Amino acid sequence: MKPGKELLFCALGGSGEIGMNVNLYGTEGKWLMVDLGMTFGANEYPGTELVFADLDFIEQRRADLVGVVLTHAHEDHIGAVPYFAAELGVPLYATPFTARLVAEKLQEAGLTGKVKLNVIDHLEQFDLGPFGIRYVPLAHSIAEGNALVIETPYGRIFHTGDWKLDDEPLVGVPATPAELTAIGETGVLALVCDSTNVFNPKASGSEGAVREALLEEVAKHQGRRVLVTTFASNVARLETLGEVARSTNRKLCVAGRSLDRIIRVAKSSGYLKDLPDVIDFDTAMALPRGEVLIMATGGQGEPRAALARVTDNNHQIALEAGDVVLFSSRQIPGNEIAIGRIQNKLAARDVVIVTDRQSEIHVSGHPGRPELEALYSWIRPEILVPVHGEMRHMKEQGRLGKACGIPKVVVQGNGDLVRLAPGKPCKIDEVRAGRLILDGDIITPADGEAIVMRRRLAQNGMVIVVLSGKGHVHVESVGLPLDEDYDDFVAEAQQDVAAAIAKLKGGQRHDRDVVVEAARLAARRAAQRWSGKKPQVRVILPEN
Repeated sequence: MKPGKELLFCALGGSGEIGMNVNLYGTEGKWLMVDLGMTFGANEYPGTELVFADLDFIEQRRADLVGVVLTHAHEDHIGAVPYFAAELGVPLYATPFTARLVAEKLQEAGLTGKVKLNVIDHLEQFDLGPFGIRYVPLAHSIAEGNALVIETPYGRIFHTGDWKLDDEPLVGVPATPAELTAIGETGVLALVCDSTNVFNPKASGSEGAVREALLEEVAKHQGRRVLVTTFASNVARLETLGEVARSTNRKLCVAGRSLDRIIRVAKSSGYLKDLPDVIDFDTAMALPRGEVLIMATGGQGEPRAALARVTDNNHQIALEAGDVVLFSSRQIPGNEIAIGRIQNKLAARDVVIVTDRQSEIHVSGHPGRPELEALYSWIRPEILVPVHGEMRHMKEQGRLGKACGIPKVVVQGNGDLVRLAPGKPCKIDEVRAGRLILDGDIITPADGEAIVMRRRLAQNGMVIVVLSGKGHVHVESVGLPLDEDYDDFVAEAQQDVAAAIAKLKGGQRHDRDVVVEAARLAARRAAQRWSGKKPQVRVILPEN
């Protein structure tokens, strides 16, 4: 499909889920991509780490794609860049901090010089085909969070990216209510808006308040070693922790490669100018316990991150009974079990745990209902398009927008092709919008045979049957709960398989497919009888 004299919108990722944001705008024969994100592997994809949007729709139309504009540097907005940017073959556009992080990703992937990365170091409009684009700074939990004003022949789009309102953001200068109102007064056709925190009845809170709470909390724990885990990308929070260390007379120690990278990139972008000098692990451990503040990765329970290794006594940083860990981050949905596992291990060692439930040591980077209502009143769009949320979030934002007087609301999902103008906004088609996963070094469909089979193996285990030409049967199982009964199961399964083959008559005994299927069914029935499971069964019958 080539866009005609119309304005189209299509999300390939991020609508119906939180993360993996990929959005397309189409007009006058051209497409524009906003963000190219990913998410992390979940239980339904065993053995995988990264999940991407399937870009097949736009890859088939790459000749009409004018560029990829990145709103900010969170992984769910830029994480897929090193995997797909070269294949798309179009330039990337980002503000300086985001561009530096993207450049490092491209370098690690061996793509430096192979993907054109344009740094937009001002807020003036730049043109990509029929699209005019201008960055609008908004507060978020990372440096240089931005909305986009997208000018098209059929109306103006205000694409929020991830955002919040913050009177004291500590890093960056977000657009003021007056500036946002001025955008609304020029006329906005559609507001494409973050839905993540729509169920929060309160505003998300300020980084300034977090600074005060962290300072108060750390000051409580004199004589104790304090470790703070937070999102590495939250430059304002890192600046706060530097100030907290200085104000409480503690030396600052950093544990985690992503923190090292963010600090390096932030400093090269003009941020964290006053961050105290960082001490190494050996120096930190040699100091009296109350004279060090550690900031570490791993607040989401990541098994290889610094906090998990500290918790397992597999790191140069050590914690003892009475020491304190502050979780200055929220639980990302899906990570609750991993985080709980870390916290339980810490609790077993009598380490004191403090989360945002006990103290205001974290605030969200996404807007609650009061912030959404304020933005609606400033931008005054004709159409609201909720994105960046599960369906329940987007539906709720649709209801909120209607209640606030927005005339038209389009709640769409990944793959829904929506015409925003001319005429009444509506869904006009569906396009392919599946998922891809990184499995080892291979990107493969999430619903492909390999992942489906792995899921079945994880649920039900496997039985292997080896048939010899002399009538011998050998059975082994993997993943069946038969530890004490294993030998008896194997003996009976072998007898069942041999009996099933012996029952074959005439030409069936020489038909490989018939023999294999008889053996498979007999072995599976035996496994189900002994274990209650229906395992995958593989029959090996050597050639004669």
